[in-house]
Amino acid sequence: MGSGIELATYPGLDERISVLRLGTTVDAIFVRTARFDVLIDTLDTPETCREAMELVGAERGGRPLVVVNSHMDWDHFWGNAAVAGRAAIVAHEAARERFRNGSVHEVLRRKAAEDARFGAVELHPPTLFFSDRIGLDGGDLTLELLHTPGHAPDHVVVWIPELRTCLAVDAVENPIPKVWSDDPADLASLVASLHRIRRLGAQHLVLAHGQTDAPSTMDRNLAYFEALAERVGALGAAPSVAPDDALPDGLRLTDFVEGIDALPDAARRFYERFHRANLAATIRSVHGRR
Repeated sequence: MGSGIELATYPGLDERISVLRLGTTVDAIFVRTARFDVLIDTLDTPETCREAMELVGAERGGRPLVVVNSHMDWDHFWGNAAVAGRAAIVAHEAARERFRNGSVHEVLRRKAAEDARFGAVELHPPTLFFSDRIGLDGGDLTLELLHTPGHAPDHVVVWIPELRTCLAVDAVENPIPKVWSDDPADLASLVASLHRIRRLGAQHLVLAHGQTDAPSTMDRNLAYFEALAERVGALGAAPSVAPDDALPDGLRLTDFVEGIDALPDAARRFYERFHRANLAATIRSVHGRR
């Protein structure tokens, strides 16, 4: 996990879009339109968010600000206190329930006990909610917020049609995304969200994790889930995917995704956990086993 904010971009990405990179942890996005600025995600702490806003000049410019919380995961919205009271914070209506049910507060308690920099974080909820989609008209650019559940029930992506650019956040990930739970409905939602993003025809697909804007990442994600379903469906019985059980040949992450062994050990173990969760959901979907 990295630290320190830096500005980043990709070849051909419009100059009105800035990638705010928190090391290897997460990327947030800042978009400057003719009418207002838009910050997609506030990162992991208010301090980090303030540093990011200063880096793009938002704290100095005095322009109207709109904030989008893509979903209620800790690395995407814990910085809300830095913008609370000065900007509308837009999120999907499912984010309201995630914030209220206590789980995000429990994550904060746990992480604050592990890392002192989270000790001063105060959680602030979004202030404006929508259901399937909502548009932000910036004059020169339109930002369309689209509900894309599966990774999380409240997950949204941002589509900028004038630039053929999709800010996909965690719906697409390099090398693989993670499904919300082992409920087959969540797996179906994630795959449906990937297809919804594919239909946009994006030329730039900017991710929060994986440091790429290549649309081919989405195609690889879809191919991964299709291969999972095919191989699990070919089994006569559902295998165990308990954390301490070794996965059988043909069902390991390396059997689906190239280059996993080249990742640092911590990153490899991280995505192997993702894969085990995705495999559990696929097994329930095909075999009905928990």
